[in-house]
Amino acid sequence: MLSAEMNERLTRVGPGTPAGDLLRRYWHPVAAVAEMTEQTPKKRVRALGEDLVLFRDGQGRLGLVEEQCRHRSASLYYGFIEDDGLRCAYHGWKYDCTGKCIDRPFEPDTAPIKDSVRLTSYPVQALAGVIFAYLGPDPVPLLPRWDVLLREDGERKLFILPELECNWLQVMENSCDPAHTYYLHGHTLALKGQAARGSYYYRPIKEMKFQTVKEEAWCGILKQRIYGGDDAEEELGHPVLFPCMLLSPQREHLVLHMRLPVDDTHTQIFRMQFTANDHGKPQPQPETVPVERVASLKGEDGEYHMESFASHDAMAWETQGAITDRSRENLGVSDQGIALYRRLLREQIDLVEAGKEPHGIIRNEAINQRIVIEVSSSQRRVAKEMAGTS
Repeated sequence: MLSAEMNERLTRVGPGTPAGDLLRRYWHPVAAVAEMTEQTPKKRVRALGEDLVLFRDGQGRLGLVEEQCRHRSASLYYGFIEDDGLRCAYHGWKYDCTGKCIDRPFEPDTAPIKDSVRLTSYPVQALAGVIFAYLGPDPVPLLPRWDVLLREDGERKLFILPELECNWLQVMENSCDPAHTYYLHGHTLALKGQAARGSYYYRPIKEMKFQTVKEEAWCGILKQRIYGGDDAEEELGHPVLFPCMLLSPQREHLVLHMRLPVDDTHTQIFRMQFTANDHGKPQPQPETVPVERVASLKGEDGEYHMESFASHDAMAWETQGAITDRSRENLGVSDQGIALYRRLLREQIDLVEAGKEPHGIIRNEAINQRIVIEVSSSQRRVAKEMAGTS
């Protein structure tokens, strides 16, 4: 259990909060490239408690700036896209992608604030169909080039889930908890008559192993299940990537779950799914990664329909409360991964408060050419066998 004070320290994400200042040292997904078209060149973004506008100017350059104009605070979301920037719909003040005010109609060029008006703006980069943003201080770290975002020997698809009404830490703690798959996923699907989908997870777990990793290329928690029974197996394992990602084998797919802490009580998940081909050779890739927005995780009655992993997880996360009260919990031996993640989180917050750099920040370009982390592959084999293609 955690004290109320420590729970606040680990969960709040706004500017100036301990966890918020830490999370701003990392890149976060904020949108899909496919969403930013000529017809929809602007998008509201809420990230780490800040209201922002993502836009693409007439030359195709991306900008991410605070939503309110620095003149009279009207929303720039309603502004006009021009070749060199975004013009406010209220009085026409225009800003470039760096947030600099480059035009102020009806104001003399000699006005004293001419060169000092600037919106808060943040660096953005597109990779594999995802637009990432960095909301922290300089120097800006490298955007991690995870292998699943770069591979060409298969197909990629980006799923955007409905915004969750819960704190980001509840989502991440679930990723450090391999025991939940037996009941929440396997047992639930079996009872619904979907035995084939749940069978891989519906096996007795003999042992679970956890390891905190602090390598130059990545930091996080490596978790591993050892199954007993007739279908015994020792998984290679897969990692929780600090602070907000999970790399997970799921049936025939390899999935990178990217979680954006929207604010203290909301979380957005972007799920990049890669499906390798059978021959292992590069294949043509589309110019834009296709995107699918996942439908509601609840039924028409407003209850979780529990027909998919996403609905299972949303039930478990959201029903804990917007920010769960960890002072009332009772952790067991199987919760070791959660304890390790919390310890890692506390350590990184302490480092930032001491003026040091946290782990998991990448500045070595040689390492960042392609970051490969080996994960369990047995799910892909089982999925192919079930499909009769093995």
